[in-house]
Amino acid sequence: MDSSLIRGRVVGADGALIGRAALTLIDSAGRQVGRTTSEVDGTYHFNVAASGGHVLIVTAPRHQPQAVTVMVDANGAQVDVMLTGTSGLSGLVHSAGGAPVASAAVTLADGRGEVVASRVTGADGCYSFDDLVAGSYTLAVSAPALRPVAMTVVVPATGRVTQDVELAGGARVRGVVRTNGSGRPVEARVTLVDAAGTVVAATSTEADGSYVFEDVPEGEYTIIATGYPPAASALRIAGGNQSRHDIELSF
Repeated sequence: MDSSLIRGRVVGADGALIGRAALTLIDSAGRQVGRTTSEVDGTYHFNVAASGGHVLIVTAPRHQPQAVTVMVDANGAQVDVMLTGTSGLSGLVHSAGGAPVASAAVTLADGRGEVVASRVTGADGCYSFDDLVAGSYTLAVSAPALRPVAMTVVVPATGRVTQDVELAGGARVRGVVRTNGSGRPVEARVTLVDAAGTVVAATSTEADGSYVFEDVPEGEYTIIATGYPPAASALRIAGGNQSRHDIELSF
């Protein structure tokens, strides 16, 4: 049976010729009928025994893959394929004060929630992802003693996106509940309420009257101790700091 020739060039969006691109040809039943690599000048060719509809799949490093329909007749087919470049994402992970955060875990997930890649920031707090396909991603960043952050990042078809990330440290609030007469530690229920009146956290004191709240966001709070007649007091939390707040209860 006579064969037909499929030929063409692989080029970039800027018109540059792309060599060493991998080209795979499949027939209408999904069977592979040819495979080749483009030359340095971007040209390629296949000899195909069967005419009709085919699909040409083209991939190349740092470019998004492309699939095109090819109709083959007795004269063969001329098909030029354009590949667009992949994109990159980079940025700086820093604290609320602007200091770089080293050893932060940076994870990138696609729209289905599948992890695409992960990085760990260096001493300069920087991270970088290369060879990304255009689309919407979830960027999640975490580091010891700092509150994790997740955000949506949209990566365009070409170019790099810069997304800096600020990690704020939650405060540690601790104290002791005592009687206001003898100063004896007592068991009580301690509740932390934010400025909107929402209960943020609640705990019971230990036998020595101590309590602790971890990872409390910055803001204005009311702290309430009950067990005896309740006592309420105002408390301001600065992000990342440790606050001591003792409470006295009256009989």
